[in-house]
Amino acid sequence: MATHGGTISWKAKELARTIVSGPIGGVIGSKLLGETLGYDNIACSDIGGTSFDMALIVKSNFNIASDPDMARLVLSLPLVAMDSVGAGAGSFVRIDPHSRSVKLGPDSAGYRVGTCWKDSGLDTVSVTDCHIVLGYLNPDNFLGGLIKLDVDRAKKHIKEQIADPLGISVEDAAAGVIELLDLDLKEYLRSNISAKGYSPSDFVCFSYGGAGPVHTYGYTEGLGFKDVVVPAWAAGFSAFGCACADFEYRYDKSVDIAIPQYSSDKSKIEACKIIQDAWDELTLKVIEEFKINGFSEKDVILRPGYRMQYMGQLNDLEITSPVSKAASVADWEEIVKEYEKTYARVYSESACSPELGFSVTGVIMRGVVATQKPVIPVEKEHGATPPKEAKIGVRKFYRHKKWVDADVWHMEKLLPGNEVIGPAIVESDATTFVIPKGFATRLDKHRLFHLKEIK
Repeated sequence: MATHGGTISWKAKELARTIVSGPIGGVIGSKLLGETLGYDNIACSDIGGTSFDMALIVKSNFNIASDPDMARLVLSLPLVAMDSVGAGAGSFVRIDPHSRSVKLGPDSAGYRVGTCWKDSGLDTVSVTDCHIVLGYLNPDNFLGGLIKLDVDRAKKHIKEQIADPLGISVEDAAAGVIELLDLDLKEYLRSNISAKGYSPSDFVCFSYGGAGPVHTYGYTEGLGFKDVVVPAWAAGFSAFGCACADFEYRYDKSVDIAIPQYSSDKSKIEACKIIQDAWDELTLKVIEEFKINGFSEKDVILRPGYRMQYMGQLNDLEITSPVSKAASVADWEEIVKEYEKTYARVYSESACSPELGFSVTGVIMRGVVATQKPVIPVEKEHGATPPKEAKIGVRKFYRHKKWVDADVWHMEKLLPGNEVIGPAIVESDATTFVIPKGFATRLDKHRLFHLKEIK
């Protein structure tokens, strides 16, 4: 998976383009799933061991950042626009020695889970240690039982490092950590959506990643999403997304074209020539990449694009070109028209400012070879009551300063149409879906859980 949202071969000339391929896969998978379900606006949210990654799909399109920053470095490559924060199931939990407040991350246990795994070599509490103590996770079924987790070991470390310094019980310390994490993620999600000029009520939220379903209720509660969707394959959703992508190479080139609103036809034709010359140059590079992988030029679908902004503005937008060749005044007018259409979608129609003139900052050439996409499952729907064999038992679950009995269900044995009312826990070998009191979920024919708040 490459940074621009397509897959590339290991023979590619710029393998640096494969960074953050996991989270990007989740966005691509969300787009395909959204198209299947008829969702145009999707808030993608992915929680793994180290980070919380979110992206917005608006009217079935996601944005591409041309000069993204990572670890305070600006990268010269196109990247699916995402926002990330260092907060995941493996994030370390510490008490700040000065403020005596709980601090989460940004460093993480990663694959080592937490102190609850005796072979981890860790002695710092992680978020997963709190999950275990609160009854969220089954210590005997982590990764299907391949790794056994020690509840007492987690309690010991939480007591020493968090509970005793704060003068509270182990359970309240662990619950406080989870509430703090959920609150941070909720505010991060809300603020990022609002900062882009939208409201959560405009979106359906997809929650995935190995730890996503554990926290879905916490970071979506009260935000007012149209729907909250948790795929049964949440832990492998990013891999699913990688399989949804086309085989695609992409090259970009910076240009500097400024055309005032009422420029002469000659200026517009000259602008088209610069764009077309750049497309021709990039096409050769794209075709060369495909030839390295055994494809001929006729196998490749070329998709030219460009980056445009109003003159004087700071941010440009990436546009898929409405014309395959740029040569005439009519072609320029189509290029401008498509930009303004996209601008109105991203911001608003009233924000369009053609009087400022138009600036083309970059040209893009994408080459695509279509691939076979995964088939979204469609199963027969049954009644609301889950089958008896789907119930594993009952487990104590701590929330809001008290222990409650939570029904535990086997995720793979639940049938489409089944409804589960909290407090409940739905387990699989790869993830755990937590449904506290005040929430309910329904499994649909595509094996997607729909979480809702109930009173």
